[in-house]
Amino acid sequence: MTQRTLQAIRHVGFEDLGSFEAPLRAAGYQIEYIDAAEHELSQLDPLAADLLVVLGGPIGVYDHDRYPLVSDELELLRVRLAADRPTLGICLGAQLMAAALGSIVYPGPAKEIGWSTLELAAAAGYQPLAALRNVAVLHWHGDTFDLPEGCTLLASTPLCRQQAFARGQNVLGLQFHPEVRGERFEHWLLGHASELASSGIDPVTLRHDAKRHASALEQAGAIMLGHWLAKLKH
Repeated sequence: MTQRTLQAIRHVGFEDLGSFEAPLRAAGYQIEYIDAAEHELSQLDPLAADLLVVLGGPIGVYDHDRYPLVSDELELLRVRLAADRPTLGICLGAQLMAAALGSIVYPGPAKEIGWSTLELAAAAGYQPLAALRNVAVLHWHGDTFDLPEGCTLLASTPLCRQQAFARGQNVLGLQFHPEVRGERFEHWLLGHASELASSGIDPVTLRHDAKRHASALEQAGAIMLGHWLAKLKH
């Protein structure tokens, strides 16, 4: 098996690759986490990794004045996406990718936090999310973005039209969280306790729904990721 390198930019400890780690390792990827708060991202070679994954986090793309690392990530992504190197963004990662591709990121009509299914785009000739059809995924975001030019919309929800987009086969942005592991979900509830309280969202309900849906998402998410990885052009 060909060994490939993967760098995952992580913003908070518990929002990691989660259930994606095992299928990525099985596909031959050596995983290196780049913790954004500890690493000088401007010194990172944007083209070095065979696959770059930008993970979620509790800040916004427009927070670059308060969190300068956002600007470094955007510049890194601009260079990498211009070269069409394999790139996956999840939640904040997808928003950063959209901004790097020229779109505006802005607050959505309401926070979307909870478990629900996606409406997959039927007209898409390339649909890497097919394995997630009728599977409840985790949503945890307040921001949204316009579809970047040259990209294909892959999925929506009633509250958020831009749930997933692709540009060709190497660039995939996912507004939702397909990578969450049920056995680690309590970390999400504790880590985002202030946001849940301020949004009036009951962690008991989220915990209950995670017990109902996480296992199926872990299985479907691994299949989805495997299909996408198989199509990458390195």
